[in-house]
Amino acid sequence: MLKFKNEIPFVEDTSLHDIIRVCETPFYIYSQNMIKQKVEMTKKVLGENIFFSVKSNSNQAILKLMNSLNIGADVVSIGELKRCLHAGFPSNKIIFEGVGKSKDDLIYAMQQNIRLINTESIEEIKLLQKLASEKNKMIDIGVRLNPNIDGGTISKISTGKKTDKFGIEMNEIENIANLVSDFSNLNLISISCHIGSQISNIDAYKNTFKEMKKATDIFLSLGINIKHIDLGGGFHVQYKDNDPKFKIEDVKKELDACFNSSSPYEISFEPGRYLIAEAGILVTSIITTKQNGGINYLIVDAGMNTLIRPAMYNAHHDIITTKKKIDSSVTYTVAGPICESSDIFAKNILLSKQTIGDILIIKNTGAYGKVMSSTYNTRALPTEVLVNKENFAIIYAPDEIEKNIEKDIVPSWL
Repeated sequence: MLKFKNEIPFVEDTSLHDIIRVCETPFYIYSQNMIKQKVEMTKKVLGENIFFSVKSNSNQAILKLMNSLNIGADVVSIGELKRCLHAGFPSNKIIFEGVGKSKDDLIYAMQQNIRLINTESIEEIKLLQKLASEKNKMIDIGVRLNPNIDGGTISKISTGKKTDKFGIEMNEIENIANLVSDFSNLNLISISCHIGSQISNIDAYKNTFKEMKKATDIFLSLGINIKHIDLGGGFHVQYKDNDPKFKIEDVKKELDACFNSSSPYEISFEPGRYLIAEAGILVTSIITTKQNGGINYLIVDAGMNTLIRPAMYNAHHDIITTKKKIDSSVTYTVAGPICESSDIFAKNILLSKQTIGDILIIKNTGAYGKVMSSTYNTRALPTEVLVNKENFAIIYAPDEIEKNIEKDIVPSWL
């Protein structure tokens, strides 16, 4: 994403130096052109029924961009639903997922007449029928199934095994069909699944598609008119050079091998990270350098509050310098300022010799970056910037620390 012209770093046609003059580090930058290219490529391979997984990046500007590219939205909270409606998504292009929807969440979603509410338990189906009956509404719903397939990803982002909290087990299909057949306010028209994130094993997709095809056939045989099959997302992003190579065309091959083009239902996907991760970078400045126990530390102003993935998932992000290349290089550990030993971005990486004030770039942070940030240690949230060719705009400006402090409410007896 970052390119150098005469040793000056650029995002698209915008100089990084111009952005740094306006924005205090740390801040995120997104390339609008890269996002558009990835969305259009994904649609070309997998078809038009793409629903952006909003949890990966929920900034209003990003959502408006996704809506302009004629894709839908997949939300997992009432807050994300409200964000999408505010960003202009038509209600009939929004799918509401989530393992823990409250009564108020379901009522609000019903009132908005969204495309689908995907249920994740028998109890949720019963609750939705009760609420729909009270409101005298007919609701289109889906059922998220758990195909009990291990995507081969890390346990913290696995969602498709029967021991995971997501979805309803396949052996409940007949019970689901009997239940909704007795309900006069629910119209079950869709089934969905999602087996996790960062999945590169094509066999995992192949096995998932087969299980979902079987499930569809069972529902149809039981008189349930399935019109939509949502096959999730989780497509692998290559965060480092030796990561497995991933071709979404291989997913398409398995899709075509499993589902007949003349089938009476449409297929959809809900990628998030895959559409936006590589289109984002995190820009951070070196606060100080130090050596402890023979380790050369670079302490930067971004921390685990800015980007939590390395601390939470032991995730890898390549880090590069914007400094002019020189012959000598040093092995560094890049750490943040947070009062936690886990606040480490990378260990033992080679960079040209760095000094206080130098800029580092943490790559592939367009997904699960700012959206997972916090004010831990009473630090400000990071700024976000969107670049469009030679133009850029701040799309999120954090509150001053003082404003955050003022939001605390001190009781009268103190």
